[in-house]
Amino acid sequence: MSELKDESHKNIWYFHHYATLPKLNGHIRPFNFGKLLKGHGISMVVFAASYLHFSDVNLISDGSKYLFNSDYDIPFVFINTPSSKDGTVARVKNMLSFYLGLFDVAEKYAKDNGKPDIIIASSPHPLTMIAGIKIAKKFKVPCVCEVRDLWPEAIFAFGKIKENSLAGKLLISGEHWIYKNADAMIFTKEGDTDYIKERQWDKNNGGDIDLRKCHYINNGVDFDDFIKFAKTNIYNDLDLISGKFNVVYAGAIRPVNNVGNILDAAVLLKDHTDMQFLIFGDGNQLNLLKKRVIDEKLTNVKIKGYIDKQYIPYILSKSSVNILNYSQTKYNWTRGNSSNKLFEYMASGKPIISTVKMGYCLLEKYKCGLSLEDSTPEALADAILRVYYMPQKHYDEMCSNARKGAADFDYRVLTDKLVQVIRTLDK
Repeated sequence: MSELKDESHKNIWYFHHYATLPKLNGHIRPFNFGKLLKGHGISMVVFAASYLHFSDVNLISDGSKYLFNSDYDIPFVFINTPSSKDGTVARVKNMLSFYLGLFDVAEKYAKDNGKPDIIIASSPHPLTMIAGIKIAKKFKVPCVCEVRDLWPEAIFAFGKIKENSLAGKLLISGEHWIYKNADAMIFTKEGDTDYIKERQWDKNNGGDIDLRKCHYINNGVDFDDFIKFAKTNIYNDLDLISGKFNVVYAGAIRPVNNVGNILDAAVLLKDHTDMQFLIFGDGNQLNLLKKRVIDEKLTNVKIKGYIDKQYIPYILSKSSVNILNYSQTKYNWTRGNSSNKLFEYMASGKPIISTVKMGYCLLEKYKCGLSLEDSTPEALADAILRVYYMPQKHYDEMCSNARKGAADFDYRVLTDKLVQVIRTLDK
């Protein structure tokens, strides 16, 4: 293990390709940690890509290698990266440019501001973690690798690469190298360490990875801010205050989210005139859904499209039930769920329906929702009706349980867990 200086103040560099400032749509996990770590005597600098994956915006319009931003008191270093919106080749170029840019920008930043005490390198793609390990070794500091999605398992699930192919075997070998060389590992899903056991990479199975360096810190929500924004950041939409039973989906509209399944359920429930389906979000299937609503005359479905993140708390507070809608076949759900919207749904204090039955299921643990064995439109429609006809006492209990569960994933709780991981590196 690399040496970590034993001193009261520590400086962390957080490499996270998709990290964003709080005013922008995207991943604000690094910002939330950075904000709260200050109370523990720890400062943070976030290194992210200039192209914002979830907004199709590039923060750097000239040839600058990076852009520095400290508007929110957490320094961000945005590395110049090209757009990734035009398919697989563009995404690979975007990832490679971030990976290569980290080396140059990290060296320059260290020269001007001093080196870090710890590097946290976050997936989903493995190149960021490889860069983190290599840069940490150069600075002789520990590297914590944060695994948000299991690559290449997710790639295999989509069928883009076969696990037994040469490319598949190389990816698995590289993944093992990362897990072996990281000084500590953070997994965002509770069951992700099962993967290491399945591969027999852990020491108990004769491998070389000590599971004691593996930690579980899920995603979460700034609970206090969520409650405050639900009251103050009003989104003017008459559908939200119509008095109808609002079935709400808020999130990405992509194949893995299978949002068309919600429209199929809406068709089955069209006779319930006091029920409506409100779809908030953006993605490459948005226009397809809009066309379906028009062609099929789905008067009980309203496609709202892109929504600024600041309005999500208010919107969810006006729901009657929130839908976690996924494809059962395009992902391995046995290890749990780390979806940001899950915790926003819980914080809204409304029941949740998941179209997949996940391992380590938080809906079951906190008794705040329903999980479907079968993701058919008929099963989803039936679950919606179960909530629709639910006795008020039972409904209120489910709402209360959701809020209580969200409190366990408040970023203050998660930050305390991260501090414990950091302390293990002192030993």
